[in-house]
Amino acid sequence: MCGSGRRAACPKGCPTLDNLSLDDQIHALLFVAESPVTPEDMATLLGTPQHAVEESLARLSRQFAVSGPVQLVRLAGGYQMATKPIFATLVAQFLQPQPQRMSRSLLEVLAVVAYQQPMTSHEIDQIRGVDSAYAIRQLVDRRLIGEVGRKSAPGRPILYGTTQHFLHVFQLNDLDDLPTIEGLDHPNRGDGEHLPLENHPEEASNAEPEGVS
Repeated sequence: MCGSGRRAACPKGCPTLDNLSLDDQIHALLFVAESPVTPEDMATLLGTPQHAVEESLARLSRQFAVSGPVQLVRLAGGYQMATKPIFATLVAQFLQPQPQRMSRSLLEVLAVVAYQQPMTSHEIDQIRGVDSAYAIRQLVDRRLIGEVGRKSAPGRPILYGTTQHFLHVFQLNDLDDLPTIEGLDHPNRGDGEHLPLENHPEEASNAEPEGVS
């Protein structure tokens, strides 16, 4: 049988990977991928020049745009198949996803890191005016931020930055796609005091013991 994986059992003329088009091979990879796939990774896997993969992706994107329920989107530096926005309500009714809510404190810390990264926990605390250890742990657990290095300072504190998962969740291809905030027009540029955040004295009194460097 052709689908058994035993090539000897296939009748003459049975399609093999060698005679499938590059578009079909890339389509198959995108169909099963659970996260965005980069052209570099596809080129390495398929043993094909990257420019050929990118040309194939462009063809597939045009093909999907013309007909069918799916589109090819750029996310987190890679490509992924997704249903077109017009089908959003139908898909939501079928999947019935549970909304993932985040508290204001988590959103504040995430915004600080996204626009000012890389940052230490102490620098985050200075901007917010409250202890952020609990929020940082929660964001690390959710894979939205992570350790990106160590600062050249006494104690070598951890530097935090956003992750590929962050880009995926917020439908961004890269950090340049972040919306502009007045006074802070690019990640790691500008002064944190311009961030439109509010201090929460009650959070300082209820903060958990410092557990994140």
